[in-house]
Parts: sequence; C-alpha cells; structure tokens
Amino acid sequence: MKKDIHPKYYPEAQTKCSCGQTYKIGSSKEYSEIETCSACHPFYTGKAKLIGAMGRVDKFLKKVAKKEKLAKKSK
Repeated sequence: MKKDIHPKYYPEAQTKCSCGQTYKIGSSKEYSEIETCSACHPFYTGKAKLIGAMGRVDKFLKKVAKKEKLAKKSK
C-alpha cells in the first residue's frame, strides 16, 4: 500500500441518531449524525405501514375487474 494517501481511521468514532441514541463505530469521520437507526426505524420497531402499496394493488384489481365485466357484457 502507498503511504499517506488513506484517510485517518477512528475505531471509536461516535454516531448520534436524531432520536438521541448514540453508537460507537469504526469510521473515517470522528463524529457523524444520522436520521434513523435500528432503535427508531419503523421496520425494526414494528410500526411499518404498507398503506400506499396496498392502495395501488386495490386500484389495479378494480381496473382488472372492470375490464372483465365489460368483456362479459360485450359477448
């Protein structure tokens, strides 16, 4: 490896989440802030909602049913 081209590595770098949780990780930055972590992310806390995706599926199924209904009427 070449000398003096790599950034300094901080094995005890501190990361702070917007929820207040702090972590010590290895990083090339001594301090960083993040928006979500495993303590506040909806997927990990069990508060995830799939409303948007289900709405699109329902909308698609209604279109298919309407098309099938029109196809039966035309026969």
